[in-house]
Amino acid sequence: RLSELLATRPTITAPENPVALPDPARGAVAFDGVTFNYPARPDRAALADFSLNVRPGERIALVGPSGAGKTTVFQLLLRFYDAQAGRITFDGVALRDADPRDLRSRIGLVAQDPMIFSVSAAENIRYGRPDASDDEVRAAAEAAAARDFIEDLPQGFDTYLGEKGVRLSGGQRQRIAIARAILRDPALLLLDEATSALDAESERLVQEALGRLLKGRTSIVIAHRLSTVLEADRIVVMDEGRIQAIGRHSELMGQGGLYARLAELQFDQARAGLSVPSA
Repeated sequence: RLSELLATRPTITAPENPVALPDPARGAVAFDGVTFNYPARPDRAALADFSLNVRPGERIALVGPSGAGKTTVFQLLLRFYDAQAGRITFDGVALRDADPRDLRSRIGLVAQDPMIFSVSAAENIRYGRPDASDDEVRAAAEAAAARDFIEDLPQGFDTYLGEKGVRLSGGQRQRIAIARAILRDPALLLLDEATSALDAESERLVQEALGRLLKGRTSIVIAHRLSTVLEADRIVVMDEGRIQAIGRHSELMGQGGLYARLAELQFDQARAGLSVPSA
C-alpha cells in the first residue's frame, strides 16, 4: 500500500512553462464563475457559479452555516484542487498557469487546528520561512505574543513541543501558528478564526497577535466572532456554495435574512461586548 501511494501521480502539478507571479506580490484575488465539486461528492457543488473580487489590502469575512463553502474557498486558493468551471486568479495570473510552490509562498494560513510538528519551537516557527535567522524567528515570536511562554519552556526555543504540540495549550499553539505566518510575511492571509475554545486571557493575546498579522495585508477570514465581521471591509454571506449577500454589518442587519439570523445565533456577542440588533 505504501508503494502504491508513493507511485500515485498528483493531479495538481506545475505547468511546463509556468507564468511568473508579479513581484512584489499585491495579494489581489478573483473568483470568476467558479463551480467546484469534491471528488467524493460529484453530485453536489461545494461552490456554484461563485464570483468574488478581493482588492489588495482588503479584509474579507466569510460568513455562513456549516457546509456553505467557506473552507472550499481556501482549498481552491491554495490550489489543493482545481475547479471544474470558472477561473481563479492571484495578482492577475490564473492559478492553473502558475507554479503552485510560487503561489503558496505568497499565502499564509492560520488554521482552526494549527499543525504543530514534534520538533523544537524555533523549528516550528521557522517552517514559515526556512531561511530565517534566529533573530527573525525570535522577532516573529515576539510579534505573536509567543516569546515569553517559549522562553519559559525547559530549553526555551530549542524545546521539543511533542506530537501535535502536546506540551502547549490551545492558545499557545495558535500563537506559534501566528508567529509562523508573521515570519512568512505573506501577501495574502487565510485565517480560519478559532478562539471560541480559549480562555479569556489566551483569546486576548491571540486576538492582539492576529491584529498585528492582519495589518496592511489582504486577508480572507472565516469569521466566528462578531468583532471580526465588524472589522471587515466587506462581509460575504454564503450558503450552499453561493453568495447570498455582500456588505457591511449594518447593511446586512438592515436586510434581515440569513446574515441577521447567523449574527443572532452564532457570533460571540458576549465576549465581543457588542450587541446585535434583532432582525
